[in-house]
Amino acid sequence: MIQTDIYRIAFWLWMGTFAIWAIGSIVVRQTIGSHSEWRSRLSVWIIALAWGLLFTQHPPGVLAWRFVPLSAPIIYSGLALTLAGPGLALWARFFLGGNWSAQIELKRDHQLIRSGPYAIVRHPIYSGFMLASLGTALIEGELHGLMAFALILIAWGYKSRLEEAFLEKQFGADYELYRKQVKGLIPFVW
Repeated sequence: MIQTDIYRIAFWLWMGTFAIWAIGSIVVRQTIGSHSEWRSRLSVWIIALAWGLLFTQHPPGVLAWRFVPLSAPIIYSGLALTLAGPGLALWARFFLGGNWSAQIELKRDHQLIRSGPYAIVRHPIYSGFMLASLGTALIEGELHGLMAFALILIAWGYKSRLEEAFLEKQFGADYELYRKQVKGLIPFVW
């Protein structure tokens, strides 16, 4: 069945992205201060749980209800989003370089990055993973995928606001100007 084959492609795309992410996390600058509090860590755990829900096979009961019809155009649209999302997130991750961290941290020689994918949105990593999560939810077409996507939107939306407060404190007027010029998560919209 086409859905099963496309889902396998999406799944392995996610696994490859996670593997690249894990390898890339080794090459980061030294942390000189952490601004991650329990709220930031909680959002990361919610995202991990949401991804677990997203990749659940044969969920029980209401979680297996379809929220979109099983059709080739929807499945292929989902695959396109699932391909585009990690592309954006990985581009941003590599562009950010040693400044990256899973939590909200100040790195040695921390810089405000405003070019590349960061000229499109202020949080392109979050945007990319949100896009990919929506795509995978469309491929699956079941309520558990939609619920996972909603949790991911909420958690990353929240974590992005925590990060904004840190970056504004760290970079002051430079960050405020950047914030006025570039949308946070969705280009030209939000």
